[in-house]
Amino acid sequence: MTLSQNLLDILVCPQCKGALLYEQNNNRLLCKACRLAYPVRDDIPSLLIDEAEPLPEP
Repeated sequence: MTLSQNLLDILVCPQCKGALLYEQNNNRLLCKACRLAYPVRDDIPSLLIDEAEPLPEP
C-alpha cells in the first residue's frame, strides 16, 4: 500500500517546514533542504526528527 496523495500534499518536514518527497521504493519521506529521510512504517510516516536518517552527501 502507498501513502495517499492527499496526505502527501499536507505533510511537511518537522524541522524546516519544507516539502517532503515520497521515495516509495525505500519507504521513506525525504527532505532535500535538511538532507533527512523520515521512515514510513506500516503506511504511517514517522516525522520525528530523532528518528530521521541523514542523507548521504551528493
